Amino acid sequence: MINPIISKRKNFKKPIKVPGDKSISHRSIILGSIAKGRTEVSNFLTGEDCICTQKAFQALGVEIETYFGNPDNPTLRINGNGIYSLKEAKEDIYLGNSGTGMRLLSGLFAGLPFNTKLTGDESLSSRPMKRVIDPLTQMGANIASNEGKAPLNINGTNNLRGITYHSPIASAQVKSCLLLAGLNAEGVTTIIEPEKSRDHSERMLEYFGSNISYHSGSLEVSIKKSEKDLSGQIIRVPGDISSAAFFMVAGAICEDSEIFLENVGINPTRTGILDVLTMMNIDFNVENIRDEAREPRADILIKSSEIKGCEISGNLIPRLIDEIPVIAILAAQANGTTVIKNAEELKVKESNRITSTVNMLKELGVNVEETDDGMIIEGLAAKEFPGSSSSTDKIVIDSHGDHRIAMSSAIAALQSSKPVEILKSEYVNTSFPGFFELLNKEEARA
Repeated sequence: MINPIISKRKNFKKPIKVPGDKSISHRSIILGSIAKGRTEVSNFLTGEDCICTQKAFQALGVEIETYFGNPDNPTLRINGNGIYSLKEAKEDIYLGNSGTGMRLLSGLFAGLPFNTKLTGDESLSSRPMKRVIDPLTQMGANIASNEGKAPLNINGTNNLRGITYHSPIASAQVKSCLLLAGLNAEGVTTIIEPEKSRDHSERMLEYFGSNISYHSGSLEVSIKKSEKDLSGQIIRVPGDISSAAFFMVAGAICEDSEIFLENVGINPTRTGILDVLTMMNIDFNVENIRDEAREPRADILIKSSEIKGCEISGNLIPRLIDEIPVIAILAAQANGTTVIKNAEELKVKESNRITSTVNMLKELGVNVEETDDGMIIEGLAAKEFPGSSSSTDKIVIDSHGDHRIAMSSAIAALQSSKPVEILKSEYVNTSFPGFFELLNKEEARA
């Protein structure tokens, strides 16, 4: 892929339809594959991570029909025959760069009576899996790893037992892994978190008819083996708010701009970005709120704004962890200082996102200080990004193979005094296929 070069822009006025939510797309395949009957998933995210999850279940014998011809509504039809219809894969299951896929599938496969080997690319193979291996082992799972990292060799069993697990971190991936293991464990499996993490798994497990118990806002969720199979469902995936966040920031920082985002998921465990927009004085409206398949969604209108610095920390962090790189771009355009802290989890993403984000800002010419758990950003008060002293006719940013750093750099380029070239930009296909085409497409709002 040729490195994209993005230039300054104003009068950015267009409607945007972002791809389907990555978290929900993953989970729809998993639950649809272990349910009885047909599950139809529309607005499915065709990013590489979710396609890896799709291929994993096809390797286990699940019939999945794909209808991707309409880019505005990619659709899957999953013909599930129940959890016990899954068959041992003939080869290793490759999950690419998908931490969600590896952690969630390790929980499900730990409770099935066959062996599975989960592998991934270099980035995924460097990320911590001990956080799911340890509690699964307490449940009776047998998992061999490379010193707590992939590949994972799972010697499945139908003798898992439920536990009460006090998770040391607020992680939807850890929680979801244990809930999937609990589907096939004796007794009750309970997860208690220090902060509330995103709850897509709970909502979808309830929608499919599992024996799950939780309350909105609670830090505790429990599940036990169901007496009957889960039932196939119809799911229309909302737009991914993490993907929408890039265009929210674009609308706020570009002069004389107005961006209308259609069908964006507004699950309360994911709307930390909206709280930050309010804290930073961004002009936005949330319109046409509705609910489908247990997931709330809405349309969002963002306008050019005078941005104020703020502090982002505490229980807000789990609700916006993936959006922090692009929030840092917003902060860099603010009046005043923005402090981001309690974000240690960024260190074990596709890159060390604290360091990668700080390096991105420095290349843009922003005064920023890296801390152990975040960063301190001095805003430019709506001035163009000048570039670092080493930049000449253009600013060059290495994304380190991290899709969110690549896309955040592209949004920063819209307010840069020099064109911005982005290295390793192909990784945006992990979560947002067509991002650069959508960014460059001229289209007025009707």
